[in-house]
Amino acid sequence: MTTSGLKITVWVKLCWRGKAIPQGPIHSHQSTRRPTTAKSVADPADLASHSTAETLLQRFLDVRRTTESLGSALEPEDFVVQSAEFVSPLKWHLAHTTWFYETFILKVFDESYGEFHADFSFLFNSYYEQMGEFHPRPRRGLLSRPTVSEVLAYRKHVDERLSQFLLEASSSEMTEVMNRVRLGLEHEQQHQELFLMDLKHIFLQNPLRPVYRPGVWDSPQKLEAIQWVRFPEGQREVGANDTSFCYDNELPKHLVYVGEFDLANRLVTEAEYLEFIQDGGYRNPKWWLSDGWAELQQTGRALPYGWQERGEGLEVMTLRGWREIRPDVPVCHVNYFEAAAFAEWKGCRLPTEFEWEIAAGAQVKRGNFLETGSFHPQPLDSSVSVGIDGVYDVGIHQLFGDVWEWTQSAYLPYPGYQALPGALGEYNGKFMVNQMVLRGGSCFSPADHIRHSYRNFFAPHMQWQVSGIRLAKNVIRDS
Repeated sequence: MTTSGLKITVWVKLCWRGKAIPQGPIHSHQSTRRPTTAKSVADPADLASHSTAETLLQRFLDVRRTTESLGSALEPEDFVVQSAEFVSPLKWHLAHTTWFYETFILKVFDESYGEFHADFSFLFNSYYEQMGEFHPRPRRGLLSRPTVSEVLAYRKHVDERLSQFLLEASSSEMTEVMNRVRLGLEHEQQHQELFLMDLKHIFLQNPLRPVYRPGVWDSPQKLEAIQWVRFPEGQREVGANDTSFCYDNELPKHLVYVGEFDLANRLVTEAEYLEFIQDGGYRNPKWWLSDGWAELQQTGRALPYGWQERGEGLEVMTLRGWREIRPDVPVCHVNYFEAAAFAEWKGCRLPTEFEWEIAAGAQVKRGNFLETGSFHPQPLDSSVSVGIDGVYDVGIHQLFGDVWEWTQSAYLPYPGYQALPGALGEYNGKFMVNQMVLRGGSCFSPADHIRHSYRNFFAPHMQWQVSGIRLAKNVIRDS
């Protein structure tokens, strides 16, 4: 190792020493899918838990430490690779989340602030056209400079200045400052998820089969067949409560009419998806939407992302290492076309986003999130569920965490939708075309980042997000 390489390694290890991922609640999204933009409302209900600058500052520091902890097991070389156009180098995530606070808070409100580097606003803007030109996303991996150590120094500079400013800001500007800091924290949590998504894609390309966090899997367990929970037809209210933080795409609350439907009580597993593959699912156009079948013909794919043939069988790549197909673990990294084809093959369909939200509204938000340190969907734990409205005998499992669940709903604005003003309005609204909605969060999502009303979105061909399948059925009654 060269002297300069050694210096970088020492810097990184010193910066991350002892920063393990916190256990318990801590404080992850896209061009094909972009993290969503948000609305933050500073009224008494919202500020009850963040009523002072000191409280918000502590959460800011917690979120920033969590982001850096994700890199604690990595080497500097891992931070500079861009394995596909939709993947960003890991150091870019560290810098971009820092750019967000610098650009939308410090440069706007702190008159004494001096930017860390004049060119960083060009290098680390993502897609905010109103903030000026930016470096092309597909070419982020060509930037050997700034170095990892310089990016960490940038984070330290902004953290110190923002920490000081939060304690000194005038009361007249504090409301807007707190709103923007809160938005910045939610934005950074989305990039914590993106960090792991991109890392997994980077490692997947490496023939050395690197492992992020080694772990041992328990013996597989056999699951009972999927059971169905019935929901009555009726008019329901959906959308976020705007007295607390939410993204603008979750608003406004409004009424929808939903027909009677059945929802699967658990997620589809790897072994169940393997049956689809073995039945020729990837070779039969009968099950596929036209665009999905065309994508298969173009790519030649016959397996989900992260699956590969090895010897006589198949293996699945996880951040804890490669392993065999399991009958109890939810299948993940399927795109919308694959999810819809599987549902068609089963004689079912995917739920709408409103059906999902109605089901989730009766659930306690518990599940396999980032904080568990599993970094992969886990076998069903039947204790993590509740009965629906206390009426149904069958509970619904795995609604939160594990995998983002594809819905059959296009990502569109709610009636009366209004984007945030200015450049922050680019966060969500301009992506409301050619995307599908996913719900529920994943094993890469921070737990306190996910809500019943949270709308994730991706283009239907994308797979590198941790996305999976829950089935739904129409209820057909005799006339």
